[in-house]
Amino acid sequence: MQEFINHIAGYFLNLKDIIHPLSFVIDLIVCTLLSMGIGRFYIRYGNAVSNRSRFAANFVPLALTTMSIMVIVKPSVALSLGLVGALSIVRFRAAIKDPEELTYLFLTIAVGLATGADQPLIAIIVVLFILFFLYLSKKVGNTPSFKDEDRFYVNITTDTTDMVHIERILKESFSFVELKRMGTLPEQGLDLSFICKTNSTEHMQQVKDTLLTLSANTHISIIDQPDLIV
Repeated sequence: MQEFINHIAGYFLNLKDIIHPLSFVIDLIVCTLLSMGIGRFYIRYGNAVSNRSRFAANFVPLALTTMSIMVIVKPSVALSLGLVGALSIVRFRAAIKDPEELTYLFLTIAVGLATGADQPLIAIIVVLFILFFLYLSKKVGNTPSFKDEDRFYVNITTDTTDMVHIERILKESFSFVELKRMGTLPEQGLDLSFICKTNSTEHMQQVKDTLLTLSANTHISIIDQPDLIV
């Protein structure tokens, strides 16, 4: 029993040499708060079509996992090389449809790396600077920032091929229209996906009635706050 206690005590003494407990706790808190802040910023100011709340929920575990890996491999070159070999056989199949998502993923990973390297101040400065830059870019460039209550996803399948006319119909009633996807049907026709903005159900009704007059094979679906990546 005494040998077991001595072994445990020696383990914690060696662990203390690798990383100071207080520093580890501070890094852990900073990593969590920064990744949560990045998630909140992405939900509020991101322009991705996917469900941003669901996507941002991955930021905290991703940052903490990256930090944990960094803490483990930092004291040992052998562990670092072993990690490279282990990750070389991993295949990531997650589909990233929007480059903006990659930006926030890399920023989250950078937070994990910085805090794992016991550099929380650098992580704070970098995150604040980048988020301020993104916020300023949207304000200066007048980049549209969607609001949950007036944003919706419009999918149109039709056997007509005049995409310009369809987009013109949408723009006549909606305050914002952006084409996100265009596909062709097996037979003649188009499969179109738009992000639109309006606060009026009358405008939706007007657009629906106008689009349905294009042909008998025109179908429309309108989804508030879309969950699917398009």
